[in-house]
Amino acid sequence: MARRRIPPIALSSLAVLLATGLAPAGAHADDTAPPPPRTVSAWLPYWDQDAAYRDALAHAAQLRTISPFWYETKSATRVAGHPGAGERRIIDGLHAKDIQVVPTVMEQLKPGALAAVLTSPARRADHVEALLAVVRSRSYDGLDIDYETIAPTPDADYRAVRDGYATFVTDLCARLHALNKQCFVSVTPKTPTSGRIWDYERIGAAVDRMRIMGYNLHYAEGGPGPLSSPEWYDRILDTATAQVPRAKLEMGIPAYGWDWDADGKKPSKHVTWKEADALRRKEKAPYTLDPGSGTPYFTYRDGATRRTVWYQDARGIAAHLPALRSHGVPDTVLWALGFEDPQLWKVLANG
Repeated sequence: MARRRIPPIALSSLAVLLATGLAPAGAHADDTAPPPPRTVSAWLPYWDQDAAYRDALAHAAQLRTISPFWYETKSATRVAGHPGAGERRIIDGLHAKDIQVVPTVMEQLKPGALAAVLTSPARRADHVEALLAVVRSRSYDGLDIDYETIAPTPDADYRAVRDGYATFVTDLCARLHALNKQCFVSVTPKTPTSGRIWDYERIGAAVDRMRIMGYNLHYAEGGPGPLSSPEWYDRILDTATAQVPRAKLEMGIPAYGWDWDADGKKPSKHVTWKEADALRRKEKAPYTLDPGSGTPYFTYRDGATRRTVWYQDARGIAAHLPALRSHGVPDTVLWALGFEDPQLWKVLANG
């Protein structure tokens, strides 16, 4: 997953703060409110598995699905587990809280390798069998497929790869459904001018959930800027809702950011919200919410280097959720558990 890799928003009125769950203590006192709807899914990172699992249990009432980031496709016939993959303690604990467990299978294959699998009927069939072996290995509720190396497919090949991927998804979902398992697919954002490799219509017809990774508008290898914006979400969802039933969509939201060398001479650094907020406080940088993107940012100096950090927090997500509501898409998926601003859960509970 390439994750390690605009209208002004007014948030000042008490009414908006109450709606987002960010009002001061004592602003309301309704202790009889029903539990929040289960409209949130989240990825569970294997490299901080225990902390992420505790985070999931703490917010179990809001969570519908957890996707442990557990598996990686190595070839058509081989799907390997990351450290901790398939830990029954976590699967059983999540099921006890009525949370679905749908592990993610990702890949980092060399250029062209995944395309060669997708465009070969025999290799596609072999790969579906390898994935079915994963879902049968534990009491999983399905699989989440996150394959991204096909995104930069060259012009001459992209139509065949696009069709091969859609056929692969269709075949895999049919086999998973025959086992009474769910089929999720994670895709990068598609707008009228980007994301051509994804056949949203065919994927949407086959899957139970299509997760749009709504982040990295600005990314590690590019220049500094917000990870997302309401205006970008509008373009993404204009495209998605025209091709996929709204009930099948989950919009991916970030709980992380990037720390860029503002001069472009040093590599960028991935930071979780927790790391970004701690760094801001350490550097005594003022909190600033960009009015255009509804995204926090700050600058600081690291020796002679000027650095800029753009990240996402609860206030930023509160500024973005109206774009989802306007498109009739209430469901979100968080990258990732353990990264986030604790206030985010209140925001998501209020939609």
